[in-house]
Amino acid sequence: MLDVISAIARFYMAYVWISAGVVKLNDHMNMTQAITAYEIFTPYWSDLLARLIGPLEIAGGVLLLLGIFLRPASKVAAGVMILFIIGVGQAWLRGLGIDCGCFTIEPNLDQQAMDYFVTILRDLAFLALTLWTVYRPFRRFAIYP
Repeated sequence: MLDVISAIARFYMAYVWISAGVVKLNDHMNMTQAITAYEIFTPYWSDLLARLIGPLEIAGGVLLLLGIFLRPASKVAAGVMILFIIGVGQAWLRGLGIDCGCFTIEPNLDQQAMDYFVTILRDLAFLALTLWTVYRPFRRFAIYP
């Protein structure tokens, strides 16, 4: 049973990272606006992060999918998830009406902003799956466990 949980955690998080990164690849302007909306980074850093986040998410997902450096890749992914949770949480506390830019990028919302509570809960679930992979990686089908 633990192997099943480990397999689900590893492959589902690979899917999450790859699908999140693919959305960001060809939408640089909207991604920059989504990052700028957090009001944390300067325009220069928002632009740089918009260029880097998508490819890095895809790379992390591929590492999990192929089983290359499972524990180190999962530790980095856990750190990134914590940063995402902090970013969304600070936007919520400051009353910013933004889109997180996670799986769809709509920085100029005509409706209300995202549901911060649900987004943080989702990210906490992703963090739990990622930490499970750190604790007990699914090594079957791994190139380098």
